[in-house]
Parts: sequence; structure tokens; C-alpha cells
Amino acid sequence: MSTAENAKTAARAWVGREQRLGFRAARPILVLNLLGTALSVAQVFTVVALLMGAIARDGGFDKDSDWTAVLAIFAGLALCRAGLNVAAERIAFGVGAAARRRLRTDIMVRLLQAGPAMLRTRHSAELASIVVDRVEALDGLFSRYVPAAAFALCGPALVLIAVAVADSWAALMLLGCGLLVPVAMALAGIGAAAASRGQFLAMERLQSRFVDRIRGIATIVLYGRTEDEAQRLATAADELRGRTMRVLRVAFLSSAALDLAAALAMVSLALYFYRDITTKAGVDFVIALGPALFVLLLVPEFFAPLRAFSAAYQDRLHATGAAAALVDVPPLPAPATPRDIRIVEAKGVTVVFEDVRFSWDPTRGAALNGLFFRVAGGETLVLAGPSGAGKSTVIEMLLGFIRPDSGKVTINGVDIAEIVPQALSRFTAWIGQRPVLFAGTIRDNIRFARPEATDPEVEAAAAAAHVEGFARDLPQGLDTPVGEGGHGLSGGQAQRVAIARAYLKNAPRLRMDEPTAHLAPVTEADVLDSLRRLAVGRTVILASHAAAAHAFGGRRLDIRDGRALTGKAARGVV
Repeated sequence: MSTAENAKTAARAWVGREQRLGFRAARPILVLNLLGTALSVAQVFTVVALLMGAIARDGGFDKDSDWTAVLAIFAGLALCRAGLNVAAERIAFGVGAAARRRLRTDIMVRLLQAGPAMLRTRHSAELASIVVDRVEALDGLFSRYVPAAAFALCGPALVLIAVAVADSWAALMLLGCGLLVPVAMALAGIGAAAASRGQFLAMERLQSRFVDRIRGIATIVLYGRTEDEAQRLATAADELRGRTMRVLRVAFLSSAALDLAAALAMVSLALYFYRDITTKAGVDFVIALGPALFVLLLVPEFFAPLRAFSAAYQDRLHATGAAAALVDVPPLPAPATPRDIRIVEAKGVTVVFEDVRFSWDPTRGAALNGLFFRVAGGETLVLAGPSGAGKSTVIEMLLGFIRPDSGKVTINGVDIAEIVPQALSRFTAWIGQRPVLFAGTIRDNIRFARPEATDPEVEAAAAAAHVEGFARDLPQGLDTPVGEGGHGLSGGQAQRVAIARAYLKNAPRLRMDEPTAHLAPVTEADVLDSLRRLAVGRTVILASHAAAAHAFGGRRLDIRDGRALTGKAARGVV
């Protein structure tokens, strides 16, 4: 089975599981809809009574009060049915909102737990589309399709029982016409599923291109490519428009098939009753007309649940297309156990790489190609080497974002694959090349490492990282707002905020990936001084090719092409 077929099978299985969950939540909606159908049958009965009273010369309503009573009953039934419909719609909206909230929370947690390794193979716009657009596309599955699927089985059955009481042959004819609807929907569904998948693909392409061009708008303008990129965006938008129209065309075909089935049922029953009435000698016309009117007026009620199911069937096909990306999100890892926490909390933590091999892309060679090294508890190791040597890969592996293809990474003798990422991240501080600051105050960005920290603890961490040195000159000190991505702070200032986070977290393990990259020499020296004090008493692994970072202290390990070099440097002499 090909990868595409496996993805389709997984998506259908996922939708099936979600449907079973949705059926339990949709039971109140089914009960309300069935009550509404029962009221509809009663309404039809009152309408037939009114018509028969008007047609009959003898035996009609003798008094105006009789007409008034029947009309009042009809109006009361209509009001009750309207109330049931409103209640069902409100419950359906709540069911859909709850399902989307649950799925969006689950997917967000899974994406966050997967870490930045996903961004090497998935565009950020694609991930945003999964969380927003694809989850939103599932609303119809829970709020419309699941209730409609259950009602499509029970609602027509209730109407058929009423029709069978009036005429058993008419009930069989109505059932035969109703069975044509699922067949037509299945045929239309094959094309609708493919069209829906293509629509989502075109949407992701447009979103990815749009996000990339917005990020690089300055480069586009400076190189005079504005018109070209605008044309490419227009082409991508036109492709999305075309694929969306294909989905709508298939939906109209399904609706047309149901209308044809309803028309066929109406014409067939009308001819059947006409023949039945005209061929029965000695039967009063009015008496024979009553059951015929009752059955014919119930035909729309019979097809109403099927019509709702037909309209909602597109929601299921849309959901299947959306689920193809949802099932591809890495599953949520197991929660941390006391054993995991004991391993990573233990003092004197020893980290060992034994013949570790890893590749981001098999076609481009291995990022790590048989790497060996050992770091004792409380020791500092500086990973040196040119860009692309594998230093950042080592850091990501130690952070738990990726696992070795072969070989073993152990912490205190336990394979890192057996320790869940939550335990690793909980007791590890990390400082990267480009610190990520969020829109908010400097204080909020420092407190991000430990939300429960008090203001004095945040201020102590800021002082240790020399943040207060530049914060004093800001209008509101640590409470000065910064923009998205740290807008308003220099690179060195943003890096000091990241170091303050590490001080506040106070984790026993410190992992650093090019922490002084893109910094001026003076700023670099200041940052390294803060890092040296932060490293005291911690197990530190620092990846850097900067000359100043090699004077950080501790042991040095040179890496080339994913391997540790032999010789003096590899033996730990700086």
C-alpha cells in the first residue's frame, strides 16, 4: 500500500473514531429531532382533517368551534416543533464548539511537545492551518453530520411506520425511493473527497507562500520582484478558487439526486393512489382520499432527514480531507513518571553518546555519523566545529526533540528514549542562537521560564543576567513592553533576557547552542561572563564555533561531519 493510501486509510479511521465519540454527545439532538418528526406527523394529520372537513359534503365540521380547535392544535404543534428545532440547533452548536476546543487543545499540545524539529520538514503556515483551518473544518462533522446521520436512520423509519398504518404498499414504495439516496450520495462522495483534499492542499500552498512573502517583503521590494510575487500569489489564489468550486459542484450533484428521488416518490405514490381510487368500485371518494392525502403530505417529511443528511454528508467528506493532516501530527508522549524525574534530578548526571547516528534527510547524508563522547556530572563540554558539523543536532537530541536513528544516548545509564521529553525539559535550561521573546513586558518574558516565580525572584534573575543594567534606562524598567520577537531590544539585550530565564529556571542542566552568535565582541564578552556564572555547579554542554566561546572553560570536543575528531582536542585539552 502506498503512502497516500495509508494516509487516506488513517484519516478515515480517525474520522470513524471521532464519529463514535460524537454519537454519544449527539443523543439529545436525536431525541429532539424524533420528537419533532412525531409532531410533524401529527401536523399532517390535522391538515388532512381540515382538508377532509372542507371537501366532505356530509360529516364535515358542524361548528366553527371545530375548525378553531383543529387550527389551534395545528398552531400549537408548529410552535412546539419550532421550539424543538431551536433547542436542537443550540445543542448542536455546543457539541461542535466543545469538539473543536478539545481537538485544538490536543493538537496544540502535540505540536508544542514535538518541538522545533517539525519546522525542518513542515512550514509554519501549514502548522497554523492545521490548528485553525483544519480543526474549524471539523465543526460540521460534530454539529451537523453526526446528528444528521443518526436522524437519517430513525426519522424516515418513524414516518414509514405512520405511512404503513395508512397503506402498506405505499410504505414499501416510499422505502424503495428512499434507498436511492444513499447510493447517489456514495457515488458523489468519491469525487467530493478527492476535491476536498485538493482544496486543503491549495489552501496550504497559498498560506505558506503568503507567510513567506510577508516575512521577506523588504527583500522583495529591494530586488524589484513585487509584480512577480503578486502574480504568483494571484495564481495560487486562483487555484484555491477553482478547487473550491469543484467541491461545490459535487455538493450540488448530491442535492440534485435527492430532489430527483423525492420527485419520483411523489409521482409514483400519486399514480398509485389515483389508480387505487379509480379502480375500486363502491368506495366513497372522500374516504379513499384521506389516506392518499396523508401519505402524500408525509413524503417531504420522509425525505427531510435524508435531505439534512445529504447536506451534512459534505461535512464528513470535508472532515476526511482535513483529518489527513491531523493524523500526521506526532502523538502526545506519555506523561513523566517518578522514575523519569529521579533520573534527571539526580546529582552528578552523566551523559554518554555511544555510536549515535542520525539523519534529517537520508538523501543529504548523516548529521551525526557514529558520535562518541561522555560528559560527567558537573562538567562543562564545549562542542566545536564548523557550521553543519552536527553541534545543533546534538543539542536538539539532548533536549528530547529528536531520537537517534541508531546508537544510544544515556543519562545516568538510562537510554534517553525511555525518558519522556517533559522530564528532560523540566530540568533543563536552554539558550539558543536567536532568543524568542514574546509581545509583553521584559518581566513577563523572564517569568515565562517559571510562571509561579515572585517579583523578587524575577528581579534577582534579571540582575544576575545584567538585564537591569539596560532596563534602568528604559521608561518602565522591567515592565517596559517589547514587541513581537523582541522588537525594541538589541540582540545582546534579548540574549540577556534569555539568560535571565535560565537563571530563574535554575535547572541542573544547561544546554547552549551558539549563545553568542551575531553579537558584537564587547557584548559577547559580557554575555559569556553571565553564562560562566550561570554554569557553576551545573552540567553544561555548549555548542559554538566562536573563538571567544572556546575560552568558556571546561573540556572541548571537535566535531566534523557528525564525528568526534581524534587527537588532542578530542581528549579534552583546550
